[in-house]
Amino acid sequence: MAKLNCVTVLAPAKLNLALDVVGLLPNGYHNLDMTMQAITLYERVVLRRSQNLSLTLPGSPVAANDSNTAIKAALAFFHYTGLLAGVEITIYKNVPVRAGMAGGSADAAGVLVGLNVLYGAKLSMSELCALGAKIGADVPFALMGGTCRVQGVGDVMKALPPCPDCWFTVVMPDYGVSTPEAFVAYDKVGSSTHPDCEAQEKAIRAEDLAGVCAAAGNALEECSGARDNEAIKTALKENGAVTALMTGSGAAVFGIFESEEAARSAAEAVRAQWPQVYVAQPDRGGARVISPKWML
Repeated sequence: MAKLNCVTVLAPAKLNLALDVVGLLPNGYHNLDMTMQAITLYERVVLRRSQNLSLTLPGSPVAANDSNTAIKAALAFFHYTGLLAGVEITIYKNVPVRAGMAGGSADAAGVLVGLNVLYGAKLSMSELCALGAKIGADVPFALMGGTCRVQGVGDVMKALPPCPDCWFTVVMPDYGVSTPEAFVAYDKVGSSTHPDCEAQEKAIRAEDLAGVCAAAGNALEECSGARDNEAIKTALKENGAVTALMTGSGAAVFGIFESEEAARSAAEAVRAQWPQVYVAQPDRGGARVISPKWML
């Protein structure tokens, strides 16, 4: 009987087309209302059968220790399934760190999806999402992908139809933002921005890109500490973006464009000032296995 020896998973980054803070939950966490969009910028997660558990991050400054979301995901998977096994994890990181793009959550999702296939565990999406939620708030969305209305602390998800056709130009400054610090700052200063997530959902359902952009916004922008927000947004809009906003708690900022040509032209225009620039499209899925290798 053949068995899988190695799988490769692509796990997409995300952007927040809208992010609002609508209150506090009884457990003290912020109650959020968001529109999340997976994009065609991927972490590549390679998993090999092993008796041990190890993590390698070639060329990445991220620490490969037990606090890494990939290790946490593997431990959660083995604990839940009861499998006495291990895995060698290699992650080729493409998503910027501390950007508000859920790169770490994508890594965790990639590990959960990959282990599920590698060891034939046949866990359902709901089981994977329940495991993911214990690792990080964005992991369930990283598993689901596509376009979702996400509420609570990231645990209440509603799949939406695909985002209207568009392109994104994402700009990452030369520093990152701490999500906990951003929320502490929000509690002190609040926000004058509160996007209309309900209107944005209706626009997505109507395939109305202008409406999606009109309802876009991020309640954390003013308190994130990402000092380049306004300059990047202005530069993207001056180069054709329908709208521009920060994603997550920052520090990445993105513009929404109607065409690939416009998105790539804007990327070239801003790259001299902010070299870390990405051009992507909406992705209709979440973390998925792309290349199993078989051995007897």
